[in-house]
Amino acid sequence: MEAKAANGPNSERSYGVIDGPTNPMVTPLLTDLYQFTMCYAYWKAGKHNERAVFDLFFRKNPFGGEYTIFAGLEECIKFIANFKFTEEEISFIRATLPPTCEDGFYNYLRGVDCSDVEVYAISEGSVVFPKVPLMRVEGPIAVAQLLETPFVNLINYASLVATNAARHRLVAGKSKMLLEFGLRRAQGPDGGIGASKYCYIGGFDATSNVAAGRLFGIPLRGTHSHAFVSSFMSPDEIIDKSLQSCDGSRTCEDFVSLVQAWLNKIQWSRSFRGIFGETNQSELAAFTSYALAFPNNFLALVDTYDVMKSGIPNFCAVALALIDLGYKAVGIRLDSGDLAYLSCEARKFFCTIENEFGVSDFGKMSITASNDLNEETLDALNKQGHEVDAFGIGTYLVTCYAQAALGCVFKLVEINNQPRIKLSEDVSKVSIPCKKRCYRLFGREGYPLVDIMTGENEPPPKVAERILCRHPFSESKRAYVVPQHVEELLKCYWSGSSGKAREELPPLKNIKERCMKQLEQMRPDHMRRLNPTPYKQVSVSAKLYDFIHFLWLNEAPVGELQ
Repeated sequence: MEAKAANGPNSERSYGVIDGPTNPMVTPLLTDLYQFTMCYAYWKAGKHNERAVFDLFFRKNPFGGEYTIFAGLEECIKFIANFKFTEEEISFIRATLPPTCEDGFYNYLRGVDCSDVEVYAISEGSVVFPKVPLMRVEGPIAVAQLLETPFVNLINYASLVATNAARHRLVAGKSKMLLEFGLRRAQGPDGGIGASKYCYIGGFDATSNVAAGRLFGIPLRGTHSHAFVSSFMSPDEIIDKSLQSCDGSRTCEDFVSLVQAWLNKIQWSRSFRGIFGETNQSELAAFTSYALAFPNNFLALVDTYDVMKSGIPNFCAVALALIDLGYKAVGIRLDSGDLAYLSCEARKFFCTIENEFGVSDFGKMSITASNDLNEETLDALNKQGHEVDAFGIGTYLVTCYAQAALGCVFKLVEINNQPRIKLSEDVSKVSIPCKKRCYRLFGREGYPLVDIMTGENEPPPKVAERILCRHPFSESKRAYVVPQHVEELLKCYWSGSSGKAREELPPLKNIKERCMKQLEQMRPDHMRRLNPTPYKQVSVSAKLYDFIHFLWLNEAPVGELQ
C-alpha cells in the first residue's frame, strides 16, 4: 500500500511518514455497518464531537492458559495514521445508508481523520492479562466508534496467534529452532501473512512464507517436497554432473559417481554391513541433483520411501561426497512416522558415520521434524525422548485450532469527562469505568505479582510502599502488595495533533525480543501448559473499587415488588 502522510499538523514534522497498513484492504470501510449508523445518529444529534474514552481489552486468556501476548498495535497505528475517506468510499456509504440521511453528514465524513484522536497502549509483544486495557482510545465519539471494528479485528487474531506461538516455544524449549510452515493451511492470504509476522513475535525463528520474509524481514527456511524426490527416476537423468569444490581450487567432474562410491563404502563398512540393502536410486538421484544445485544448503526430506533403509543412507552418501569437496550438509527433515524413534535412529546413524569415517561433527547433523505438529505432540516428544533440532509447524499453529478467537471488546468508559459503565447479569461482562492508569507490580524475586488499575488522577503506586489491591467485583478478594518495582503499562502511541510526545513504533525484531524477555520474567507456574497457577489478573485500587460500586448502584434500576 502506498504510504500517505500521517494525520495531524505535527505528525510528519515530528515523526516522519507512517506507512499504511500492510493489507490494503484495511480501509475506513473495513468496519461493521452499525458503526456508520451510529456515526450518523451522533452527527444528527450534534454529539459527534463529544470527547469519548474507549478501552479495548479481552475477558479470558486463550488455550486454557494464564497469559496472552499482545500483538497488532503497529497495524492499528498505521491504520489511524492514514485514516481518510476517499470520494468513492463516501459514495458507497451514501448508497448504503437510507436516502433520508442528510448531505451534511457526507461533507462531515470528507473531513474526518484521526488528528483529534489519542491512543495509549501496552507495548506490543508484552505479556498481558484479562480486563486490563490493551489500548485506550480517546477522541470524538463518532471517530472513535469508527475505529472499533478495525482495531478489534487487527488485535484479535494477532494476539491469539502470537500467544499460540509463545506456547509452542515454551513447550519446545529455548534450544530448538521453530519454523512456521502454515501458509498453505492458513485462512486466506491475510491469515498466512499475519500468522508469519505474529508467530515470529511469539518466538518462532523463521517462516516458509516468502512474502512475509520480504515484508517483515523474517528469516526464510525451506528445501524441497516429496514431489521433488519422486520426480526423478534414476541418476542417469542428471546431465551436468560436475561440482566445483567449496574453495574453487578444483572441480569434481562426476559428482554422481562420487556419491555412488560413498554409498558403496557405507554399505560395506564394518558398522553397516547387512544393515540395509539397495537404496532407492530415484531418491538418490533427487538428493544428488539437489546437492548440485545447493551444495552449501543441502537439507534432504528422507521419508519418501523408507527413512532408515533408503533416505538416511542416501543422504549420508551425498553429504560425505559434499564434505570431500569442502562443503557441509545441513541435515534432514522427517515428515512422517514415529518422529521420536526415527530421530533417535537417525542420530545414531550419523554418529556411527562420524566414528566409522572420522568425519568430525557429522553426528551433530541437524534433524528437522514436521507433520501436523502441535503443543501436545511437542510435549509427547519431550516425554518420549527425541533428537529433533528443529520443528516445522503449520496447521495447528496458524489456524489456532485449539481456540477460534480471543474475544477482544471495545467499551465506552467515559464521555465528556463523565465515567460510564456497562452492566450485565454476568459479572464478568461488567465494564470498569472511567479513564484509568495501569501498573504492573513486581515482587522481591523479580516476578510480576499483579496488574492494578487506578483512576487517572490517583497517585501512582510507589516502590516499597504498601498498596491495597482489590478485585473489582468481589468484596472478599483483596490483598496488600509491597512492590519492589513498578511499571506503568499504557504509553502514548498516537497523539494526533495534540503535540504530546509519543512512542516510536519499534522494529519487529525488538518486539520479538520484548516478548521473549517478558515471558522469561513470568513465574514458571503461571506459564505451564497444564493447570497453570492463575495470575492475580485484574485488580483495582481501593478508591477505584469504591467508585465502581457507587456508579453501579447509581446506574442499576431499582426493582419494585407488588
